Amino acid sequence: MPALASESVGIAGFILVAVIGFKRNLWLVVGVLFFHGIFDFFHADVIVNAGVPAWWPMFCLAYDVTAAGYLDGILLRRRSAFRS
Repeated sequence: MPALASESVGIAGFILVAVIGFKRNLWLVVGVLFFHGIFDFFHADVIVNAGVPAWWPMFCLAYDVTAAGYLDGILLRRRSAFRS
């Protein structure tokens, strides 16, 4: 139960920022995806959860940082298209 409570607090925070980002500003989504990837790097030091496979944090970090970079590229291209 302690691991579930700790994970739930983190999940709720990331979901809240992501929802606000989708409604207000997609740059918040880029930021929260990137920050979640960084959080995954330190996950084992922050939250002790024996149910998380050893490979999962690095997989999630790679996915989150890649997704943040991809969304960043889309937003930058969209912004430059509006300037032209």
